[in-house]
Amino acid sequence: MNTVVRFRQKKKTRFGQPKTPRGKQSVYRKRSSRRKLGSAIAKLIVGALVAAAAFGAYQLSGAGGIAGVAALVSAPRQDLLSASFPICGEGPRVTCVVDGDTFWHQGVKIRIADIDTPELSPPRCEAERTKGETAKRRLRELLNAGKFSLVAGWRDEDRHGRKLRTVTRNGRSIGETLIAEGLARRWDGGRRYWCD
Repeated sequence: MNTVVRFRQKKKTRFGQPKTPRGKQSVYRKRSSRRKLGSAIAKLIVGALVAAAAFGAYQLSGAGGIAGVAALVSAPRQDLLSASFPICGEGPRVTCVVDGDTFWHQGVKIRIADIDTPELSPPRCEAERTKGETAKRRLRELLNAGKFSLVAGWRDEDRHGRKLRTVTRNGRSIGETLIAEGLARRWDGGRRYWCD
């Protein structure tokens, strides 16, 4: 009588590695769940840091608008942009000033992110039209006064497709100059009336 002795081989997984013995599976599962927990905690910490930065920006802006977030973005050390800005007229717009907080630069429409100026299209009253025209002329003077920088904030564009940028010269916001002269308000997330 021939006796064939068969040896049991460990079953192999799809990748050719022996299966983990049943007693050790719980150890591996514990390690895996610890890693997942550690990853979740790391994500919570990062989220808390982002929220703290946003809250700090909110506090810096005074009203919680884009200005505070833009303040977190440092201005370039050297201003490199310059152009000759006329007032926009009829026809194609490449480099020109639309109103006190909107202009075109090299074919790109830019909305100054940290301010709001009186509306010109259409103004709600004569006082808003007058102040809006003054803000438009003053923005043109400031842009033509020398080299400047365009600093991106937390949003790239507004809902109208305009690039949102803070305009700086020597590290100082041109928008702040317009605010100091009473021709603009700090942007707080919504337009307000300029009529008395």
